[in-house]
Amino acid sequence: SAMYGRYTQELGVYAKEEAARLREEGVRRPSVAERSRSLELLENDKGRCAKCRICTVRCQKFLISCVGEDWIFLILLGLFMALLSWLVDFGIGICLQSQKWMYVNLEGNVFLQYLAWVTYPVVLITFSAGFTQILAPQAVGSGIPEIKTILRGVVLKECLTFKTFVAKVIGLTSALGSGMPLGKESPFVHIASLGASLLCKFMSLFGGIYENESRNMELLSVACAVGVSCVFAAPIGGLLFSIEAMSTFFTVRNYWRGFFAATVTAFMYRVLAVWNRDEVTITALLPTNFRQDFPFDLQELPAFAVLGIVSGFGGALFVCLNRQIVQLIRNQKTIKKFLMKKRLLYPALVTLLVSTLTFPPGFGQFMAAKLTQMESLETLLDNHTWSKQGIPEEFDSNSHSQAWKHPQVNVFVTLTLFVVMKFWMSALAMTMPVPCGAFMPVFVIGAALGRLVGESMATWFPDGVHSDGTIYPIEPGVYAAVGAAALSGAVTHTVSTAVVVFELTGQISHILPVMIAVILANAVAQSLQPSLYDSLIMIKKLPYLPELGWGHHEKYNICVEDIMIRDVMYITLNCCYRDLHDVLLAGHLKTLALLESSESMILLGSIERAQLQALLSLQLGRPRRLKYLRDRATAESRLSVVSHPSSEDGSTMVNQEVHFQISTEETSLSSTPTPSMKPLKPALKRPSVVDHPTEIPMPTSKKWEENQLDEQVNFDNCMIDPAPIQLVERTSLHKTHTIFSLLGLDHAYVTSIGRLIGVVSLKELQKAIEGSVAVKGVNVRPPLASFRDSGTSGTIMNNENKARDLHKLWNRRKSMSLPQEHRASDPDEKSK
Repeated sequence: SAMYGRYTQELGVYAKEEAARLREEGVRRPSVAERSRSLELLENDKGRCAKCRICTVRCQKFLISCVGEDWIFLILLGLFMALLSWLVDFGIGICLQSQKWMYVNLEGNVFLQYLAWVTYPVVLITFSAGFTQILAPQAVGSGIPEIKTILRGVVLKECLTFKTFVAKVIGLTSALGSGMPLGKESPFVHIASLGASLLCKFMSLFGGIYENESRNMELLSVACAVGVSCVFAAPIGGLLFSIEAMSTFFTVRNYWRGFFAATVTAFMYRVLAVWNRDEVTITALLPTNFRQDFPFDLQELPAFAVLGIVSGFGGALFVCLNRQIVQLIRNQKTIKKFLMKKRLLYPALVTLLVSTLTFPPGFGQFMAAKLTQMESLETLLDNHTWSKQGIPEEFDSNSHSQAWKHPQVNVFVTLTLFVVMKFWMSALAMTMPVPCGAFMPVFVIGAALGRLVGESMATWFPDGVHSDGTIYPIEPGVYAAVGAAALSGAVTHTVSTAVVVFELTGQISHILPVMIAVILANAVAQSLQPSLYDSLIMIKKLPYLPELGWGHHEKYNICVEDIMIRDVMYITLNCCYRDLHDVLLAGHLKTLALLESSESMILLGSIERAQLQALLSLQLGRPRRLKYLRDRATAESRLSVVSHPSSEDGSTMVNQEVHFQISTEETSLSSTPTPSMKPLKPALKRPSVVDHPTEIPMPTSKKWEENQLDEQVNFDNCMIDPAPIQLVERTSLHKTHTIFSLLGLDHAYVTSIGRLIGVVSLKELQKAIEGSVAVKGVNVRPPLASFRDSGTSGTIMNNENKARDLHKLWNRRKSMSLPQEHRASDPDEKSK
């Protein structure tokens, strides 16, 4: 009965629980229906979301493909640079107006006027120099020499950073706002290149096409055209100037890119002026009203030619003067030490000197010092004559031309003083450590020189030129335009300044006199001095390749074997890690030649220094050391266990000691930097990477390193360039110069029937062109040079021997295979 009672009691409990469960299921049934309904809705939603997601992905792909297109990039670059140029002009205008406002409001007190006139530019220049020096010292100067060097193939990473961009823009605005004779065009070429580089980095977030370095280099050359165009609103002249000033060889596929981007930036630059109500409509930057029906007489052409020749001498003198000033400061040790300590004192002193001499109530009254550069240029291009038979004409009291009139001195003295004073002031101001250019000051000086010649012609021919019974007065503004193009072309060694003048003035009627003067100026200047940008490259000691001059035919007889370095550092295919270690410590070459063996000297390819450093770091690095330590510790623990099998506690203690030793070794090694692709200098300089040799017996660690260094190098996982640029020993200097210029090379290997016999770098080529190598042969002629002037029999014998050697080498080469990381082309070759 007890069992029955227990059973019935449990049955009742079971029944209650079952009833409760059924009730709960009844409550849950509608929720399950709701859940199924919600699942159906979710599936429908998922279907819709999937469609939306697919649509979004397609739109994203389309946008990425569009962003990858060149024209999107070029439009963005043009708009951005036009806006930036306009903002810089706006900032410069505010600074210059502030200086004039202070000068006018202090008119009663000359001393306070002088104080304001001098202090204001000194503060701005000092701020510009200090800000640039602190943020990015590489932003100092023009910027075109650096970009020209980068386009040549030399890597100058610091010149294309965001810091440099900020320092260049703010420093340039401050420097030009001071009113010093400095230019905006050259720094804006650098700023446009910086903008293109930063835009490429930003665009690389959307698509990988902007990670291609060669493509980015092409866009950098386009940015140079944008930089000129957004200063003068001259798209055609900007592109041509960038080609002439920046490139030795120009890729034609960049032509439309340059035109497109330059047109966008020039258009936007002028549209911003209209929106700001500075202009009524889109016009030229400095529109002129030269006579169209009879622009010039043939009798005036000799005057234009003389102006071009004088401008050529003037341009060469300007480049020479600028270089002499820099060399004078560098050679004077006391001045150099003083200026190195007080970096901001030199720009402040130069600004103080120039501002004092241009003070309007003082000496500045004889050189129209009240006018800014653009106002001076606008007045110089005026087609009205300022003097007639030496007597000053009456000026409009409201015009800026009134500044050129002086009661005691005539216009010729004023213009002469302006040319002479601004000439050396601009050459001196360019040496200040601030972002600045020289194109605009030289352009204005050339305009003043042309105006001086034009006023002289107007005085000599007061009645003008007679033609068909009609009198045509001489227009000095035409001579100013010709002089501006000629002097700026002579300084920069470009002819495209003529096109810049046409677009700047909006008139092309004087194309013949401008072209005659510019070509003559270039002919004179190029025969006397290098261009301003090449001169700055020499001053800054940047790597460059000088041009082969005219008439140096004897240099064409020099071959590569006369100038190459014969003692070449190389590694062989069967070398050991010790050889890598010695080669990396011996020199600082970026790439090393890979040879078959030291006996055959057959060139197989070249390897970058970083790859060799990575191989050595991998062989002697932390992971291998730790593996060695663990293996040794495991071996020691096994030995201790074997020697004491009954001692369980002892084996535990040994294992703990081993674990502690490894852990302490790991912590000591973790404090050292992890080896990367970059040089592992600590590993190369000391015998062991381990910081605490007391924890490991030194002889064992040293022995392990020696064993590792004696192992043969495995090049399977190393990136090898199987086709480095090679020249033969009889390649002429002219052909070598062309190859280096066209490909932007830093060095090239010299081979003879596959054997490496030397290497030629930019330095050797530069010395050969500049005349450091003897013209007729070398001081010590190499053996092959003796065959150059020998008879045909010797040449035939030599060729037969070379052919025989070539067949031997080819048979040996067929059995060899160069180790490569990727062999993706093998299946394709087999299928072929």
